[in-house]
Amino acid sequence: MTFDQIVKDIHGTRYTPVYFLHGDEPYYIDKISDLIENTVLNEGEKSFNQVVMYGKDADFKIVVDEARQFPMMSSYRVIIIKEAQDMKTLTELTTYLEKPSSTSILVLCYKYKKLDKRTKFAKLLDDKATVFEAKKLYDNQVAAWVKDYIKTIGYSADPGVPEILGEYLGADLTKISNELDKLSLNISKLKPISIADIKEQIGISKDFDVFELNKVIGERNFTKAAMILRYFASNPSANPAIVTISSLFGYFNKVYIVKYNASANDQELAKLTGVNPFFLKEYKLAAKNYSFQQLYKFFQVLKISDQQAKGVGSRRSDDGAILKNILIACMS
Repeated sequence: MTFDQIVKDIHGTRYTPVYFLHGDEPYYIDKISDLIENTVLNEGEKSFNQVVMYGKDADFKIVVDEARQFPMMSSYRVIIIKEAQDMKTLTELTTYLEKPSSTSILVLCYKYKKLDKRTKFAKLLDDKATVFEAKKLYDNQVAAWVKDYIKTIGYSADPGVPEILGEYLGADLTKISNELDKLSLNISKLKPISIADIKEQIGISKDFDVFELNKVIGERNFTKAAMILRYFASNPSANPAIVTISSLFGYFNKVYIVKYNASANDQELAKLTGVNPFFLKEYKLAAKNYSFQQLYKFFQVLKISDQQAKGVGSRRSDDGAILKNILIACMS
């Protein structure tokens, strides 16, 4: 079933005895779990009929005992197992799945990975439960998701806002939704969310962040890059070298793809890189500014820098020195 179908059924009080929510995107799993937790029972009914456990503390016998109990002054019992991927005896719920209680709703939140569909347990879930796989969005899908989410909370946005949020916060839907929810408390619905609102309320600084660093190095604006790297070196706890190196590698890997596929159109490049077409112009410019030989050398320096930042093979190097070496490599 799809996310929207499940949500619609829950709002319509059409429940199934077992929900198995799995996959790489925790946002959708949490949304369905929270909806069941907050709407199936009223506050008075929850005291006697709702149980929330975590997988590492749950055993299948306890879960089955809870699910087999009859509701007290309610139509249902609700049993939610969060982080079910940590439940060592999860597959031993097979016996319960063969004949689940019609007066209990068992929710299994199996995060950050998919269940092996070849197992007997998985096949039984397909037959007896509502199974939902929460898939991670591709980078080039995030902006559209942000635009839709902004609509759902009753706002509109200026052009570029969804793209900037997607680029800055990545494909972390929970983080994006939390930031937009906080932003909505401080701005009026009478005007669109602007880029200025994003900078002010969410704290995105286009002057001193890894995304601006990527961009200015791509432009070969080494004066600006040096300023940003000095700022990072003076604030290592907020801007660890490992994070900067990872961001630069990801960015220039996409630059390499754009350069290698120079004859491809924007639609093809967006698919190959996962970059929203809104930002492709920036990557194309960087691809023109660096030769394949320069990019290869830069990747080698980033690899060495990553090892130094992690202390691999030697004592961990100073962040400032590591970042300085990266800048020198870019300029050569």
